[in-house]
Order: sequence, then C-alpha cells, then structure tokens
Amino acid sequence: MRELRDLARVRSKNAGPFWITLDLFCDDYDAVAAIDTAAFAARLRCDPDAVRRFDLPDLSVVKLSLPRPAPQGAFHDRDMHGAALGAALEGMTVPE
Repeated sequence: MRELRDLARVRSKNAGPFWITLDLFCDDYDAVAAIDTAAFAARLRCDPDAVRRFDLPDLSVVKLSLPRPAPQGAFHDRDMHGAALGAALEGMTVPE
C-alpha cells in the first residue's frame, strides 16, 4: 500500500469563509483520479454529497472543495486555511 503523499502533493487553500479547497498535484494522476470521492470524504470526515470534485487531467490535478465545519474565523474554527485537512489526506492509504 502507498500513501497519497507518494502520489501527489496536497495544497490546501482558503476558498472563502464557508469553503476549503484541497488541490492534489499528481505525480501519478491515474492512480489519484481512480480514488472514489466517497473515500476522500471518509478520510476528511465529511458527507460525500457535500464534496465538489474537479478532475483536471491536462494539468494532472484533482481539486476537492468542501464546506467548512464552521465559518472561517468563528469561535469553533480550528483550521483557518485547511492545513489539517491537507495533512489528513497526505496520510491516506491508496491501494496499488
């Protein structure tokens, strides 16, 4: 088994007060693109129906956007820029 960090570089971005976007810059685009959106959602602990996924094969990028659990800057916001979510994805196990 490989980890996602072996296949892609994950960058998190603030996509506004209500969304976080994770960009996966792929070294092995086909392997990353084959991962089901529900598997990403499970790793991120969010509803799979809430995840917006954009596959950009010409750029070897998979983008995932998801609603923030709390608005950015709110008292309960623990991750202003989504960095913890990006780190969670990097450790995701990917089948060979």
